[in-house]
Amino acid sequence: MAGSLFSILIFPGFVFLLVFGLAAEFFDRRIYARLQNRQGPPWFQPVADLIKLMAKEDIIPCEANPRIFKAMPILAMTATVTAFFYIPLWGEKAIFSFTGDSIVVLYLLTIPTLTFFLGGWYSTSLYSRIGAMRAITQLFAYEVPLFMSILGPALMANTWSLSEMAVFYSKHPFYCVFNMLGFAIGLVALLGKLEKVPFDIPEAETEIVGGTFTEYSGRLLGFFRAAIDIEVIVGASLMAAVFMPFGLNVWPALGFFFYIAKVLLVVAALALFRTVFARLRIDQMINFCWKYLAPAAFVQLLINLIVKGLIVR
Repeated sequence: MAGSLFSILIFPGFVFLLVFGLAAEFFDRRIYARLQNRQGPPWFQPVADLIKLMAKEDIIPCEANPRIFKAMPILAMTATVTAFFYIPLWGEKAIFSFTGDSIVVLYLLTIPTLTFFLGGWYSTSLYSRIGAMRAITQLFAYEVPLFMSILGPALMANTWSLSEMAVFYSKHPFYCVFNMLGFAIGLVALLGKLEKVPFDIPEAETEIVGGTFTEYSGRLLGFFRAAIDIEVIVGASLMAAVFMPFGLNVWPALGFFFYIAKVLLVVAALALFRTVFARLRIDQMINFCWKYLAPAAFVQLLINLIVKGLIVR
């Protein structure tokens, strides 16, 4: 019991996730800045920003629904942290695993976007509601390609368990080659889920101030920001577990090093995409996902089915 509580609360649970999330935010911002020939923030900037928000007063708009307004940041953080426990990290087994846990992880990663929508909608601010509508509209664009990108490797491994998928691909690393298209699709869809450039449409500061988070301040905004940092780690860990399952059958300390390297590699790739592309309009984002990303994900499914039928036994 004590061991489970330590795993959930400390390592590799909430405390580790929060610290790693802040470190990944610094890494992302520094890479993003250097790619634009800027210096970037100091290493302690994400920590200072979080402390500053936690020390400020929570201001709730008079016309907002106070219960939903306060509950959404906590729910967003809870969902992202919970999803992390079902993902294999530096070993072949997650902290908790069962048949079908991949579906649960994808479901849990959908909840933060829903909290952004509900929090923005019940803020009753015009900017917040516009951002909320953009967030929920964008959800229906990237979720299908993201789900299909995970479905392909699952079909080839003949399992819905992330841990069993990690075991399969660590024993048969050659099959990872056939999932490269799905990996690229997953990275692009993850950009949309994290609402980063070019898919930062719901939080377009030059158009709608802060979008969904316009009316949030203090600890509540800090919880939302921390949830987003944690979601980056969880999303990158999911990509690493499904598409880069190497370094799992080694000494635990070395496996941990491989895990950190894989997550930072995904974060660096996201920073590169942010640098290369400019923000899209919401209609352009939806058209891109349904006209190009979803068909590409379907091609990945066909590749996996053909390989499974001809090679995998």
